[in-house]
Amino acid sequence: MALIVQKFGGTSVGDADRIQAVADHIARTVRKGDQVVAVVSAMGKTTDNLIRLANDVSKTHPGREMDMLLTAGERISMALLCMALADRGVAAASFTGSQAGIITDTDHTKAKILDIRPDRLFEALEAGKVPVVAGFQGVSTERDVTTLGRGGSDTTAVALAAALKAQLCEIYTDVPGVFTADPRVVPNARKISKISFEEMLELAASGGRVLALRSVEFARNFSVPLQVRSSFTWEPGTSVQEEDETMEQAVVSAISHDTSEAKVTITGVPDKPGIAARVFREIANRNVNVDMIVQNVSHGGTTDISFTVPQIDLSAALSVTQEIASEVGAGTAYADSGIGRVSLIGAGMKSHPGITATMFETMAKGGINIEMISTSAIRISCVVRQEDVEDAVRLLHEAFEL
Repeated sequence: MALIVQKFGGTSVGDADRIQAVADHIARTVRKGDQVVAVVSAMGKTTDNLIRLANDVSKTHPGREMDMLLTAGERISMALLCMALADRGVAAASFTGSQAGIITDTDHTKAKILDIRPDRLFEALEAGKVPVVAGFQGVSTERDVTTLGRGGSDTTAVALAAALKAQLCEIYTDVPGVFTADPRVVPNARKISKISFEEMLELAASGGRVLALRSVEFARNFSVPLQVRSSFTWEPGTSVQEEDETMEQAVVSAISHDTSEAKVTITGVPDKPGIAARVFREIANRNVNVDMIVQNVSHGGTTDISFTVPQIDLSAALSVTQEIASEVGAGTAYADSGIGRVSLIGAGMKSHPGITATMFETMAKGGINIEMISTSAIRISCVVRQEDVEDAVRLLHEAFEL
């Protein structure tokens, strides 16, 4: 008998029919002799509708109250799923994030998990019940309800799987697995049967939307095997696991893209020790994640610094850089929201020279200009104009014969 954590996203529980289909699947798993802990997202567009309501009633959205509002969506899903399971003769009990023992820091709307105390979940399992846990939420060290930010239900599921020492964590979504590129951009993209944690981390960090980055980090750190599957077909999906000899040894495994970032540039920065540190420390203090950074070679004692941030954090990042530019006697700080990022990911890149050259040659033949470049051992990312992103993905997918 295995203990399996099954997470169902918003489309998977989008309406009454979908919730009943999920209940059928959980019931089948239980009748095979396995124990199940289910994690659910809010139904369909519930979270978007709650945000719209907040905008309708107020221009001020205190983080504590937004968290209290948004966690309502998952509570609806968990209660309805327990009712559907009861109809199928499967005993179940619903748990909010706090009832499930998910302890977070105090950073409202994007809290981080500090600890999990799953005593009540173990008690439910021992009593023969299926615990159904509301994803995306926890309780802070100050006893306030918190939410975990984008992809928070994935993070909830993997963190619970680690705490419960589950044999498997299944992430059910509206796609049948991880593909070599977004099938909406590249219709002939291929489903990947197995992918390493490292490759999946790079995919998630560079725009892949199948799994949230923090959930993959949890899975790697605690060696939690993941399966990405479709809740519409229930077919076998993509296994995310430690790299081994059974992995597909493609030089390039996948191509990802992201158009949700913006670029900030500070011109004429005095080339002195400590100024860049000051800029990025102030940005970090605003809880803004910086991704790619490029600093030009100094000319005449000054340099230009460019970096990318999520578009939702652009206002905060630009405000900080403008303040510091003024204080240190730099030129101007300006933003560019018309960019996109295209990335090659593959563990095989570590031992195959020429990948970068092929990527740049392919982009050049397509008339696509590269504005920024960032690399790791298994990833090459380029910033291009937003309107060129999809063409770049298609050209590279063909060039590397994915």
